[in-house]
Amino acid sequence: MPPRFPNPARYDTMTYRRCGASGVLLPAISLGLWHNFGAVDPFATARATVRRAFDLGITHFDLGNNYGPPPGSAETTFGRILRRDLARHRDELIVSTKAGWDMWPGPYGNWGSRKYLLASLDQSLRRMGLEYVDIFYHHRPDPDTPLMESMGALADVVRAGKALYVGISAYPPDLTRRAATILASLGTRCLIHQPKYSMLVREPEEGLLDTLQELGIGCIGFSPLAQGLLTDRYFKGIPKDSRAAKPHGYLKRDEVTDAVRKKMLRLNEIARARRQSLAQMALAWTLRHPSVTSTIIGASRPAHVADAVGALSNTTFSPDELAAIDRVLEGNEAR
Repeated sequence: MPPRFPNPARYDTMTYRRCGASGVLLPAISLGLWHNFGAVDPFATARATVRRAFDLGITHFDLGNNYGPPPGSAETTFGRILRRDLARHRDELIVSTKAGWDMWPGPYGNWGSRKYLLASLDQSLRRMGLEYVDIFYHHRPDPDTPLMESMGALADVVRAGKALYVGISAYPPDLTRRAATILASLGTRCLIHQPKYSMLVREPEEGLLDTLQELGIGCIGFSPLAQGLLTDRYFKGIPKDSRAAKPHGYLKRDEVTDAVRKKMLRLNEIARARRQSLAQMALAWTLRHPSVTSTIIGASRPAHVADAVGALSNTTFSPDELAAIDRVLEGNEAR
């Protein structure tokens, strides 16, 4: 007999962390639907991946208005999965989406105007078949729209009941502080910030993580595996079916250099000593910082989710391990 869905023991082993100074707990591993859930991807695989995630205690599913391809189709796919498998578990889920990048033609389909943000959320809700999302993000700062306008739109979607919480993504520390102040003045807290954060992208450590901790804002990093670089995928070169092999992928072929591969192989030795894969160590590494609530994984099949959750069996690093990792990343290992 196949196992029941959902797994009745799904909450027994997942780690949940408090999101800043809020009442919200997020799973340490969240599932992102940026890739592999668009209309061009097999629905059966997408469905199986989401079901596996929920079975493992992953309650947070991270989307964006332009996720696909084509843009919007990841939300449509997720809506189908919700209706088939998760509708009766809606109150166990944190569903998030975003707006801020190019979505539809004309002057009102991008950036951070009130018109764009409100229209985008309405479209996202229709695609997913939801009355509200749990978190609605402004996906990136808008240099031309007043911050008060963008934050005012976020506050209004909470008042309208279309989002329970709001967050921001890719905001630098000073703008994060200003955004949080404006939201507070409008009676809405900034729940969470979503920066790009991995062993290879450490800019959040240059002030942002400390700012979030000070302000009581949660942090959820995206691209913790650096588009696959921090896995065993490229140890021997560039596979034909990999992201780096695709002409329009986010990981470029010229980023997978011999020097980078050598670093990944050395990091893999450290991971093996910890009884982890490189990917598992990379995920655990992002969770080591006290400001980080969760890290977002991508997955193209259910096994990837299970492997990622396995990282939670060892999230503690000794000072010697952290120093060794830094030496590899900085290229300062003794020869």
